[in-house]
Amino acid sequence: MKVAIIGYGKMGKMVERTALDQGHTITAIVDPLTQDSNPPSAAKMFQGIPEAGDLCEAEAAIEFTQPGTALANIKALAEKKIPSVIGTTGWYDHLDEARQTVEKSGAALIWASNFSLGVNMFYRIAWYAAQLADYFPEYDVGGFESHHNKKLDSPSGTAKTLVEGTLARIKRKDKAVWETLDRRPQPNELHFPSLRLGSIPGQHSLVFDSQADTIEITHTARSREGFASGAVRAAEWLLNSGTARTGIFTIDDMLKDILG
Repeated sequence: MKVAIIGYGKMGKMVERTALDQGHTITAIVDPLTQDSNPPSAAKMFQGIPEAGDLCEAEAAIEFTQPGTALANIKALAEKKIPSVIGTTGWYDHLDEARQTVEKSGAALIWASNFSLGVNMFYRIAWYAAQLADYFPEYDVGGFESHHNKKLDSPSGTAKTLVEGTLARIKRKDKAVWETLDRRPQPNELHFPSLRLGSIPGQHSLVFDSQADTIEITHTARSREGFASGAVRAAEWLLNSGTARTGIFTIDDMLKDILG
């Protein structure tokens, strides 16, 4: 698989290393600071997505940039009909606009708040626990997340997905509260604050607490490798369907296909 990497920060470099280790080829790297980069792959370097030609040999693109640039990248890749994996979070207010662009262009795109397969298993374990807890009102529910101090969005996209799925499964909770509280939470509120510290790749916990005991379900990322591996697998999934996929997908579509 020939891959273009959009965004050459820590995640982009991990995607490059992971793709190369799995036998894929990096054909292009796009980043505003590429003149300072020294990629281990024999890739063409661009400061922005070129207008024509140079990315056309890429069979897929994997994008990890910033919330403010994601939509423009999605549109540029869709116009070139390059199947795209979008790992950037914080741009989902523009999801309808992205969908229209991808569908109009006949392109393919898969997005996720987190491409780690471990995180997506964690979601399903935590959500099943939330379904069980709904039968036992003596268990309150909340949680917290921690990330490195360079992360631009808070709460994380992973936290939002985790909490949205939890709220859908616990009837007595219908509102997420993300900020620090200087009051008692209301019974219908699920409190889920964020911490930004050091170089933590990512940690998310969902907690069920009663007077008798505590149940805590936690996913801890040791490195960015899990995110990169899942993103490369998502690119393979877009391409290896037997027929060309078109439209916009989430990692749930991929997992449903894998799990049958």
